[in-house]
Parts: sequence; structure tokens; C-alpha cells
Amino acid sequence: MGGAIALACVALLAFIVLMVLLSAIKIIPEYERGVIFRLGRLMGARGPGLFLVVPIFERMVRIDTRVITMDVPVQEVITLDNVTIKVNAVLYFQVINPNWAVTKVMDYIRATMQIAQTTLRSVVGQGELDELLAKRDLINQKLQQIIDEQTEPWGIKVTIVEVKDVELPQNMQRAMAKQAEAEREKRAKLIHAEGEFQASGILAQAADIIAKEPVTLQLRYLQTLTEIAVEKNSTIIFPLPIDTIKPFVDAVSRGEQSEPTSERRSPSTQRLDH
Repeated sequence: MGGAIALACVALLAFIVLMVLLSAIKIIPEYERGVIFRLGRLMGARGPGLFLVVPIFERMVRIDTRVITMDVPVQEVITLDNVTIKVNAVLYFQVINPNWAVTKVMDYIRATMQIAQTTLRSVVGQGELDELLAKRDLINQKLQQIIDEQTEPWGIKVTIVEVKDVELPQNMQRAMAKQAEAEREKRAKLIHAEGEFQASGILAQAADIIAKEPVTLQLRYLQTLTEIAVEKNSTIIFPLPIDTIKPFVDAVSRGEQSEPTSERRSPSTQRLDH
């Protein structure tokens, strides 16, 4: 009876020792680090790979070193030109110093989130609405720089900050739509005026050429008739250049002037004959 009890105690002790040894074996993947504390003192980060942690005397805290994507909730901000907008952003960061991430801040993810929210409200509130819409890259760079400086003591590296969406009030959207439409009409009128100016210069050059060579007007007239004839129109109305009929008008005028002269000379010729 006593031998059975001793055997059971030995088996229980062996099981306890085995469990302690198994708990001392730690395997850390490539994307994690294990921060070791020995009797409360920081011993540093270990991993990746297989290593031993002394039970009871040492404790390990796992830290993920991969890039963490965080959505910054929608923040209601008043811009410098007194426009109330709602803006949100996305934040990318990672732990580059696991020791600091464990010892210098209680919850580095929550702390980074709070810093991102307050910085987003502060930076957007310092600029005007037009700057936020037109200079988004500069706003993103400023956000990334400020958040990175504030989280650096925690061993956090902020890599990217992007403003995702800017929600405007309905009245501001209508006003911006009217402004954009007026700007497009302005550009259209300027382009049309510039085209008219260039066309007038070319027409002036063409008029000079036609004035030097009148025959070019007739050639242009014939070309216009050719272009009109291509279309299947039942009625064609076109201007008749004066230069085209001027020779006929001159001929008729010379004929009318010659007829009275011949009639005046006829009686005198008859009297001479008598």
C-alpha cells in the first residue's frame, strides 16, 4: 500500500516537472517579439524562434511588430474659415521598439488612437476648407509628422496617415457647385474669346491677300459652291460677288454709251451726202 502511494507521488511530481518544463519553452514567430521580465526587471526582447523562460521567476509579454491599420473615427471640426465639416482618416503604424511599447505606455494601440484623433482635429481646424480640399497631401504629411513625433517615445513608428473622407454641409455643397459652374463658364468664355481673337487675326491676313489678288475671291466663291453642292438641298441661297458680274455691267454700260453717239452722227452724215 505504501509503495503504491509513493509511486503515485512520484508520477505526480514527474507530471508537474514536465508541465513546468513545457511552460518554460516559448516559440515566437517572425512577426512577434517576447519582452522578458525577470523578478519585475526588464531583461529585453527575445525572438523570433525557440527559447526558454524560467518559470515563476520570468514573465514574457508578446508584442506584434507588424504594421497595424487603424481607422480614425469621424471627427467634427470647425475650419479656420468657420465651416463645420466631418472628417475621418486612416493610420498605419508599427512597433519598432517592443521594450518601450511595454514599459512606457499601458496600451500603445489605444494611446496612438487618442493621439491621432486629437491631432486630426487640431490640424484640420488650423486650415481653411479650400486648403483641405486642394492640398490633401500636405495635410497628410503634417498629420504623419506630428503623430510620429508624439508616439516615438513609446517605440511606435507612424508610417502613413491619410485623410479618407471630408463631409460638407448641404448648403456648402450647393455653394461649391455654383462656384465650380461659374468657374467653368468663365474658362469657356475665355477660350471662346481667345478663339475669336485668333480667328480675327487670320481673317485679317486673308482679307489682305484677297485685296491684293481679287481673283482669289472668285476662287473662294467657286469653292463655296462646290461645298454647297455636296449637300442634298432643294434650295440653295448664296451671295453673288460684285466682282463676278462687274465685267458684264461694264460691257452693258459701254454699249449704252456707244448707241447715242451713232444716232447723233447719222443726220450729219446724210446732210453731207446731199
